[in-house]
Amino acid sequence: MKPPFLRIFRICAVAALIFTFLVPSVYADETKPKFRALVLAERGDQHEAFVKAALEWMKTTAEKEHFAYDVFESPGGFDKAKLAKYQVFIQLNYPPYRWSDEAKAAFVDYIENGRGGWVGLHHATLLGEFDGFPMWNWFSDFMGGIRFKTYIAERVSGTVVVEDHAHPIFAGLPKTFVIDEEEWYTYNKDPRPNVHVLAHVDEASYTPPSDIKMGDHPVIWSNEKMKARNVYILMGHHPTLLKNENYTRLFLNAILWAAGEKISGDSGAGSSN
Repeated sequence: MKPPFLRIFRICAVAALIFTFLVPSVYADETKPKFRALVLAERGDQHEAFVKAALEWMKTTAEKEHFAYDVFESPGGFDKAKLAKYQVFIQLNYPPYRWSDEAKAAFVDYIENGRGGWVGLHHATLLGEFDGFPMWNWFSDFMGGIRFKTYIAERVSGTVVVEDHAHPIFAGLPKTFVIDEEEWYTYNKDPRPNVHVLAHVDEASYTPPSDIKMGDHPVIWSNEKMKARNVYILMGHHPTLLKNENYTRLFLNAILWAAGEKISGDSGAGSSN
């Protein structure tokens, strides 16, 4: 009969061996990112302060939410193979021009065929003839057939009114919330007939008041004709937005939803695109 201490020693040795194999596996699973995002960021213009603040917020948020991302300052070199590496495309104020034909074709394929999701902010609807570039008609149709018209240059605060509160991107958000120091773009026509409007701004709430209005003024919407989960958020001008908890919650929810991830607090109700 073997002494008790030998049996105990062998049991401990086996347990240690199992632990040695299991721990790296568990650690690897915990450190593997849930998804990878492509961030196309416009740098160096009037939105630089916002973009810089958004990238700083994204770094902290990605670590907390366990996703990875790569930042590009130009769509140069974008093709189908490159976009295939990413589960979500975040257009961080980069406008719909200065894209090569190859990059455009890759992006159209990505959106129309649901290769991943898309979140567009603010400058992503600067549609028209700018800086010597022609109108990108496909992108205009993607955004509801609109053309950029003007904006409130002096910046005002406004109340955003959520229309589809069951949509996952509004998980944890109130039905109305205030956005400060925004430019509030206006367009040549209302995109509502061609997209699913998720929220609008109450133009009567502008502080200070402004004569630049659309009447019906959508500010968050999704084009459900596309296979890709997609959402456009008009607000994205001033860096103070990244200190607005409602805005950062909206931004994070939009990223997670577009990437096909579960949103904390989301009941699963609402549009799934």
